[in-house]
Amino acid sequence: MTTAPRTPPRYVPTLTDVVQADQEPLLAASEQAGLPDAPALPLSAGDLEEQLVHRVLQRVDMVLEQRLRSCIAQVTQEQTRSLIPRLREEVESVVRQSVYEAMAQELAAERSRG
Repeated sequence: MTTAPRTPPRYVPTLTDVVQADQEPLLAASEQAGLPDAPALPLSAGDLEEQLVHRVLQRVDMVLEQRLRSCIAQVTQEQTRSLIPRLREEVESVVRQSVYEAMAQELAAERSRG
């Protein structure tokens, strides 16, 4: 199974790109922010915009994931709390019915023996 080689995004450096030393402040800022290293090559305005959009989307993704987890946990707890009384009623009903049927069967068995 042969697939065509994928072309990396424009902001990903390749072996043929020239790395310039004046890009160090950009790298340090991305490391402090906990983001992946930015490419150390001359960037056009379009490349910078693409990087910015990518970073913003990463941050939005992290915040959304955290907030969604929190919301889902809260809703799950509320639903569980509201289910507990109904579940208790159902369990009580099932246990009563089971005991009633078991007693009826036992009494019927005693009558047939005696």
